[in-house]
Amino acid sequence: MSLWKKLLWFAVAALGTWAVAMLALSRGEHISALWIVAAGFCALSISYRFYSKWLATKVLVLNEQRATPAVLQDDNKDYVPTNGWMVFGHHFAAIAGPGPLVGPVLAAQFGFLPGTLWILIGATLGGGVHDMIVLFASIRRGGKTLGQMVREEIGPGVGLLALVSVLAIMIILLAVLALVVVQALAESPWGVFTIATTIPIALVMGIGLRTGKVSVMAVTIFGLLGLAFGVWGGQFLAHSPAIEGWFRHDQKWLAWAIMIYGLAASILPVWMLLTPRDYLSTFLKLGTVAMLAAAVVLINPTLQMPAITKFIDGSGLVFAGPVFPFVCITIACGAVSGFHSLIASGTTPKMITRESRIRSIGYGAMVTEMIVALMAMIAACVLQPGQYFAINTKGAPAEVVAKVSAAGFPVTEAEMQKLATNLGESTMFNRAGGAPTFAVGMAHMFARVSTKPTALALWYHFAIMFEALFILTTIDAGTRVGRFLLQDFLGNLWRPLGNTRSWTANFFSSILLVAAWGWFLYEGVIDPLGGINSLWPLFGLANQLLSVVALCLGTTLLIKMRKSRYLFVTLVPLCFMCAVTFSAGYLKVFSPDPRLGFLSGAKSLLSQAAAMTDPIKAANLARQATIWRFDAFVAVFFLVLVLLIVLGSARQWWQLLRGAKRVVLHESEFVPLSAVS
Repeated sequence: MSLWKKLLWFAVAALGTWAVAMLALSRGEHISALWIVAAGFCALSISYRFYSKWLATKVLVLNEQRATPAVLQDDNKDYVPTNGWMVFGHHFAAIAGPGPLVGPVLAAQFGFLPGTLWILIGATLGGGVHDMIVLFASIRRGGKTLGQMVREEIGPGVGLLALVSVLAIMIILLAVLALVVVQALAESPWGVFTIATTIPIALVMGIGLRTGKVSVMAVTIFGLLGLAFGVWGGQFLAHSPAIEGWFRHDQKWLAWAIMIYGLAASILPVWMLLTPRDYLSTFLKLGTVAMLAAAVVLINPTLQMPAITKFIDGSGLVFAGPVFPFVCITIACGAVSGFHSLIASGTTPKMITRESRIRSIGYGAMVTEMIVALMAMIAACVLQPGQYFAINTKGAPAEVVAKVSAAGFPVTEAEMQKLATNLGESTMFNRAGGAPTFAVGMAHMFARVSTKPTALALWYHFAIMFEALFILTTIDAGTRVGRFLLQDFLGNLWRPLGNTRSWTANFFSSILLVAAWGWFLYEGVIDPLGGINSLWPLFGLANQLLSVVALCLGTTLLIKMRKSRYLFVTLVPLCFMCAVTFSAGYLKVFSPDPRLGFLSGAKSLLSQAAAMTDPIKAANLARQATIWRFDAFVAVFFLVLVLLIVLGSARQWWQLLRGAKRVVLHESEFVPLSAVS
């Protein structure tokens, strides 16, 4: 490296260090959001340039001459050699669901500092390693799923239990993500129009590329023009009520539509719909995030939220729980996320044509998602804290205003009504969940660049549509990965059902999977106060438990590859995630605080039900208590299961390091890329 390059990288490191210092040391004064942007881009640049390159060349030793599963097993359905940029687009769109948008917004109740530090450290030292090593492992094993690899490398019994738990988590996760999309798009013709237009555009792109007569550049230009039309044209539907009626639908209709779309994305060849649509969605995602970063640079907003709030003790208004471990549970995607391991061992390894792309796709997509999470943190923290907490706190308006103001963040009902009017909404109270808050913050920043009086409402509804698109691309890839997992399981019962080359087995498995998460989705639509919404607290915990399983697998593989001197690469994030997940799990189940613990919360609800004279309300509370007890059971089940996997893995590590067990590495046979026609 030349002297000038060394000086350049030293300057980048110095700027990043200074930015983090400014964020960490600020107390009592508002500072610019530019410091978060600077810290993020410096961390991305340094970690990708140096750490990911070291992982690729020294730890994993990627081999450019080795044929990948996509090349060796090309079946025109799941295993399809695909352009590198399109694979990146698909992978990023699949992993960047609601997590990097919603998680940082909710974690902002602790202040901007805890969440920002966790995103920066977690993504570069944990998430990037997690995603990259699972993707590497799957490619070296013929595109096998996480459950298959755990069964082969750690043990058949543990692997089977892991497969069942991962599949159960996937079903509930897909149902809730679909429910979020349904709620965002219900009675929203603009959002439905934009998302609906991406489907035929993606089909044309996929077919055009498959013919071999159209270049990737031409297809990309066509797709971008079509996407621009979908985003821009949706706002004019209001001028034609008849056409608008085609795209205005209630939640039930949208639920069925998403189920049909998920089924199609799982069954159709990956090149026809899934890959081009995710690739297309990535342009909107990255384009919007780039616009957010540009808006931060142009308007230089100040962070209204303090660096650290009083709620780090666990008394938060948005959700209960202390800053550790719950900042690491709330912010999963954007830092470390177990769901990424399912994509990295699902659809992505079946499309990559060269091992060198493991670095850009596995690590690169993760640190790109880190930037998305930082933008979401900024969007939440540039709002007035009183407005932020009023939007995310449940209760009657007068009750919410009194509670938020008493906590030291003054806000009034008139102020909230003015905000709702400017956004084109009837009210902004009881809009918890993170997504509306991100949309408000994003709209505030974009609207400051425009002088139009309707700009705030326009950008708010654009942000809602943008979030729905973000989540939908996780559903389609997740359904296909879930089908792989289900076929792994069914193949143990009857071998033909595990054959992914069989259209009959694929169709049958897809129907079963979509029916499973579709049932939970429909129940959530017809009964919004029912069980599906109450399972939200489990998702962050279950997601991070998956990351523990993936990091156990990564550690096992490093030992078997005789890379024991590099074990700190996976062991450090593994130990940290174990501390996070098991402490959070214990608190969620056994905490005496009824706002936090499932069991104490269920007991409190039963006490309230016993004191009520209205039998209907009492029955609803009793039902909610039953659901919370079920949540406690599920949480304990997952915790025990993952603990057994960790202990089983540790036992195997000890035997391997002592030489008491023969090393069996289940890698596919090396086939030179040049030998494949």
